[in-house]
Amino acid sequence: MAAMNCLFKTGLRILLTALSLISGFASATQAAKLQRFDEAKWIQSQANDGDSFWVDIGEKQIHVRFYFIDCPETLASRQSDLRRLRAQTRYFGLSEGAETLRFGQQAKTFVAKILSRPFTVHTAFANALGRSKKGRVYAFVTTADGEDLAALLVKEGLARTYGVGRKAPDGRSRKEVFKTLRDLEAAAMLKRVGIWAASDAEKIVAYRAEEGREERELAAFQDQSQAKQREKKLDLNRATGEELQSLKGIGPALSKRIIAGRPYKTIDDLIKVKGIGKRTLEKLRPFIFVLSEAR
Repeated sequence: MAAMNCLFKTGLRILLTALSLISGFASATQAAKLQRFDEAKWIQSQANDGDSFWVDIGEKQIHVRFYFIDCPETLASRQSDLRRLRAQTRYFGLSEGAETLRFGQQAKTFVAKILSRPFTVHTAFANALGRSKKGRVYAFVTTADGEDLAALLVKEGLARTYGVGRKAPDGRSRKEVFKTLRDLEAAAMLKRVGIWAASDAEKIVAYRAEEGREERELAAFQDQSQAKQREKKLDLNRATGEELQSLKGIGPALSKRIIAGRPYKTIDDLIKVKGIGKRTLEKLRPFIFVLSEAR
């Protein structure tokens, strides 16, 4: 019981962390109106997995990707796959990536069975990226029995609440949908169904600590990189013509006009120089400074 309580508490912390990250994923394309396609059919394809698969919506065939959830990987042939597989293994507190892949296959089989009957797809055709050369689109899928398939996968312990979200077809806000899925995931953890049956509470705690260390290391590397970049910046009011020409897009004539336009109070004053537009200014901004601004 103690281990289960630890798993539940740790899982809730993971879910809350994931939710805070998820909020940053929304894109402008998700504001487009959802289109409904009834009598959609699942298409057999090697590219299919638990959370993305090919469907026939009548007028064409599309590769859909669920909003809100992420199923375990079914293969790991690329670096991006391996990174996602590692993140999923850590999230669920599993022993190894092979175990995660096995549950990914279970999710894929589960979806194929559920979608053996015609279903409904809601999509705004927002780009979901992914490995498919023909592209994928985010979608909601409602089964022949009227259930939301994404929620069903979470309920069965075959997916985590993670990814891009938007207002649902039934009118629920993105925040409401995330809350519902989070509650379903917590229940799946307590019942130890699906992937959660193999979860190790102590591993989840250890994995989270390891991720924290990695994040701190990355933050330190980023600080060092930014510090080095600042050291290489040129002072607009002091740089020589030769130094200015070391910047991409600045030739001898433009460097002379920049020097002639001194002194500059801010970087934005550079826009007054003939030959420098907004786009050029933004490209130069990371590599220049004005002493008054630096202070």
